[in-house]
Amino acid sequence: SLPLQEQFSEVLDAMFEHRVQPTDHVIDQGDDGDNFYVIERGLFDIVVMGTTVGQYNNKGSFGELALMYNTPRAATIVATNEGALWGLDRATFRRLILKNNAKKRKMYETFIESVPLLKSLEANERMKIVDVLGSKQFPDGERIITQGEKADCFYIVESGEVKIMMKSKTKADHADNVEVELTRCSRGHYFGELALVTNKPRAASVYAEGPVKLVVIDIQAFERLLGSCKEIMKRNISHYEEQLVALFGSSMDLRD
Repeated sequence: SLPLQEQFSEVLDAMFEHRVQPTDHVIDQGDDGDNFYVIERGLFDIVVMGTTVGQYNNKGSFGELALMYNTPRAATIVATNEGALWGLDRATFRRLILKNNAKKRKMYETFIESVPLLKSLEANERMKIVDVLGSKQFPDGERIITQGEKADCFYIVESGEVKIMMKSKTKADHADNVEVELTRCSRGHYFGELALVTNKPRAASVYAEGPVKLVVIDIQAFERLLGSCKEIMKRNISHYEEQLVALFGSSMDLRD
């Protein structure tokens, strides 16, 4: 296979510019896939069955799933203002990207199969997750998520351990900035989903406890691929609330 730099040049050479105006449909749900797109600039709504489920804001890419799996487009993407995209046609995309993905699949296939949350998915749905996931490493003590910030992804622990800490707004004997440890997550456990399910800011902060390696799934992939896992995640919210009541005497932190 080509060295990475050459592969990269080959992708860039093959890409073409695609400009859009407000209300332009870049792709339509149900259509066959022709191109993969990377956003240069612009706002784009993600529409599934007539409902807007998310938005790309001046960054991101889409259109890869239909090309990888020869399936119809899973969503409609509509430009909400004037913008520009870079496209890569199906044949080039498959030749260059799928080669690369075969390696990634080998690495992550068994890991994803071992994650309890994803057991409810079909095998082909799990494969789609492997294809869209990213990987991040954090050194000991590094803050991975900050309480109160907007959420754009959720994480699965691949190796190492993280600790989930929360500042209480409700208990008088906690100074404003004192964080209390709620729980720890190790390999196969996930975190960061709460804000995606409730559409609220991050409810807690998360820190690396020793060096940690995480699998990252962004909010767009989460919406497209993990809809059926949301029920399991919602059930877990009541578990979090029990923990908060035990620690703080109240679960208000999750609700307000």
